[in-house]
Amino acid sequence: MQVPAGDLLKRIIDPSDLKQFKEEELKQVCNELRQYIIDVVSVNGGHFAASLGTVELTVALQYVLNTPYDQLVWDVGHQAYGHKILTGRRDQFHTNRIHNGISGFPKRSESIYDTFGVGHSSTSISAALGMAVASQYKGETDRQHVAVIGDGAMTAGLAFEALNHAGTENSNILVILNDNNMSIDPNVGALKEYLTDITTSKPYNRFRDDIATILTKISAIGPDAFKIAKKLEKSIKGTLLKRSNFFEALKFRYFGPIDGHDVEHLVKVLKDLRDIPGPKLLHCITVKGKGYALAEKDQTKWHAPGLFDKITGEIKKTKYDKPQPPKYQDVFGHTIIELAEANPKIMGITPAMPSGSSLNLMMKAMPNRAFDVGIAEQHAVTFSAGLATQGLVPFCNIYSSFMQRAYDQVIHDVAIQKLNVVFCLDRAGIAGADGPTHHGAYDLAFMRCIPNMTVSAPMNEEELRNLMYTAQLENMGPFSIRYPRGNGVMVDWRKPFKAIPVGKGRKICDGEDVAIVSIGAIGNEVVKATSQLNDLGYYPAHYDLRFVKPLDAAMLHEVFSKFGCVITVEDGCIEGGMGTALLEFMADNKYLGTNVIRLGIPDKIIEHGEQPELWAECGYDAASIVAKVQSLDIKCNKHTIAS
Repeated sequence: MQVPAGDLLKRIIDPSDLKQFKEEELKQVCNELRQYIIDVVSVNGGHFAASLGTVELTVALQYVLNTPYDQLVWDVGHQAYGHKILTGRRDQFHTNRIHNGISGFPKRSESIYDTFGVGHSSTSISAALGMAVASQYKGETDRQHVAVIGDGAMTAGLAFEALNHAGTENSNILVILNDNNMSIDPNVGALKEYLTDITTSKPYNRFRDDIATILTKISAIGPDAFKIAKKLEKSIKGTLLKRSNFFEALKFRYFGPIDGHDVEHLVKVLKDLRDIPGPKLLHCITVKGKGYALAEKDQTKWHAPGLFDKITGEIKKTKYDKPQPPKYQDVFGHTIIELAEANPKIMGITPAMPSGSSLNLMMKAMPNRAFDVGIAEQHAVTFSAGLATQGLVPFCNIYSSFMQRAYDQVIHDVAIQKLNVVFCLDRAGIAGADGPTHHGAYDLAFMRCIPNMTVSAPMNEEELRNLMYTAQLENMGPFSIRYPRGNGVMVDWRKPFKAIPVGKGRKICDGEDVAIVSIGAIGNEVVKATSQLNDLGYYPAHYDLRFVKPLDAAMLHEVFSKFGCVITVEDGCIEGGMGTALLEFMADNKYLGTNVIRLGIPDKIIEHGEQPELWAECGYDAASIVAKVQSLDIKCNKHTIAS
């Protein structure tokens, strides 16, 4: 639904309209923008607290910069709702994250103001530096390049790599460090402590306020005096902070910390920095959830709360008359604790997603055995490998799409060394409203080609528990378990653990002429489809493959020797996925007369929407499976399958 904008905000169609206002009016613009985000997200859902924290920064940047000529790159995109509203998408903002609506993240194909598509964190500095170097090469010396990155995203190796490179280039780049001590969960690590030292050092902050005036007076004496003064400044900074300034050690000029919610001061500082050449870093202190008291108080809960009453703060949840199946992530969270209580070798690792993966349950119950390593997927994998060399069994929980960032470590540090690291890939398959950057489309394909790797997917919560139990048994080696976002299908899911023979699938139901082979939770859509088909007089067999590596050869010999038509169903990419594995098996074993139809994510980028909407769009929900079977021209013993 459309939400009315405030008196000033409704006059802003694009950033050029923002410049009509006086600087003293920007505070009202910020208030109206913040209220508009609250109004829309409360009734439509979406990410929430992060964008509230960047309202003043967004307004100040668009007021000072000449976008889109000046290049503004946001990191992740959770913090960019204000940016979208000010850049021509206010009237479409109510469609944010809805199927066929605007994306929840900056997206180049959506707007010329979205200079770089962002969904995974920590890419902004690299991208902005590339733009800055390109502008320098083309002689566009008046062009500004700004990367806005959170302190959580700054913990990733990619951000450090970009800073290290940027310091050696004389390109016009400004990195704005949006420091709110949060990513989705509270930040961890030495960088967090370093930034806290800067922001809480009273002597340093008093020094910071005076240094500009002092340097201005000294520099009037001459250039040599100015150089001496700059060295003195760095020395004093190092003394006051008991260490040298990290960013200046990387040849960035460091400014701050400043109040990221004082829009008029931000405008003044940004105007000043616009005229200073070379790499610069502005350290802004903000509050995630700023302006909405409940979000300020519990920033993790209000990162993406869903629908809520903006007056009372009550988060609206569907109420059920009877118990409902749990989320797969919660099954993981409770199960790893059960396993760890019985096996002292088990450890839990996640890169900055303890609440999103439910590893926070283990972190609370066993704080010395569960680790949040920050936004550092590569480190998470190799850290897990290091644990495994010492006889421990690390469960490394990473979202499927984020695992793409650590692929080399999976091969080089885990698979080659045959280490028993258990990869629990959450959000596998279509992930929903977060869209293409978060869909876990590729893990079946990219994991199954790795030697020594076991690749599995449970069809329900009981199988997830049993695969986790199996993976921690002796001599299992590298082991991948993928499961989807959202709720499972079993209310009574806490069953006693049972080992699953590696590479062993199961037959869900027998049938005639057509066999449907599925892997993972999408098999529940096949169950629905077979039930509907039975009512219509069609009787396909259904097999749950369970492992895409190693394959259940005995089961597949049965399938290909008995059925002339095989339909494969997977919540993953068709190219190189489970269906491809069956084609390879068929060719290797000379079952050349079988008709194989593969259903899954096609070879294109799938946009955002709810999971059932996207399954239907891709053609592998229950209705699509029914339609596919009905379309086949196959004579059965008792029934005719024809269009």
